[in-house]
Amino acid sequence: MKILIIRFSSIGDIVLTTPVIRCLKKQLHAEIHFITKKAYRDVLIHNPYIDKLHLLEDDLADNIAALKKENFDFIIDLHHNLRSLRIRKALPKKAYAFNKLNLKKWLLVNLKIDRMPGVHIVDRYMDTVKNLGVVNDGMGLDYFIHEDERVPLNSLPESHRQGFIGIAMGAQHATKRLPAKKILELCRQIGKPVILLGGPEDAALAEEIVAGTGSRVYNACGKYKLNQSASLVQQAEKIISHDTGLMHIAAAYKKDIVSVWGNTVPEFGMYPYLPGASLIAEVKGLSCRPCSKIGYEKCPKGHFNCMNRQDLTGIAHYVNS
Repeated sequence: MKILIIRFSSIGDIVLTTPVIRCLKKQLHAEIHFITKKAYRDVLIHNPYIDKLHLLEDDLADNIAALKKENFDFIIDLHHNLRSLRIRKALPKKAYAFNKLNLKKWLLVNLKIDRMPGVHIVDRYMDTVKNLGVVNDGMGLDYFIHEDERVPLNSLPESHRQGFIGIAMGAQHATKRLPAKKILELCRQIGKPVILLGGPEDAALAEEIVAGTGSRVYNACGKYKLNQSASLVQQAEKIISHDTGLMHIAAAYKKDIVSVWGNTVPEFGMYPYLPGASLIAEVKGLSCRPCSKIGYEKCPKGHFNCMNRQDLTGIAHYVNS
């Protein structure tokens, strides 16, 4: 049996598909192919349950031509957009598509009517393959890196070699991120060494935070590739993260996570998928929240209460304990 899984983006969404990948492989003994964007190659390149990784080309016709030659038995569309539909239409095979619940999300964002099923998106992904007789094995998320990508602790500042708290600085949209002054305030309350994780776009703000806190906070933003940052997540004592990809990587490593929520809400089903300890940090009772299922570059209301009113003392107490 040969199966194609479609999920083009992004980091967190792809990580959330890993139980589907693993369960299809182990329960059906199938040959698993996966197609995603080139930018997210490193998320899956070391996954042992994937037999072949296809990378999205600028011209989708090139991908379609290559995929036709594979003669798949089934297609599992976990992205469900126009491009994935084009692939499904071009390959005359049985396809199962993920239900994105866009109407229910619209109701929650625009009318604050919650009709979401109260089910994590991973379990909804798993529902997509239930007709193949595949069930959730309960083993959680996967994230695989090569040993060469592991960051040695002795390469970190000496103050951070005996343990640290990781803070994932970034998120695709500003309304999903704590303002820099809030992260600075939080770092001052954390009584342990801290590593700030993120991309080059986060480095300047991270430097401001280091300048305001001292050597106890180390700026790793932009210094490491994705899988190296994942290695630091794996080695952290606890992780503080916004609703973003590193949060899901931390869940794959079964870390104790504080997930910080701004304009989005856990009710969308994207909270950390793991058993045991974790803390959902959100400001309840705001009539404007959620204001988007994705995010904005600034608060539409101007006050940004969903982040400015976060209980930083409570978060710090949790990670200090």
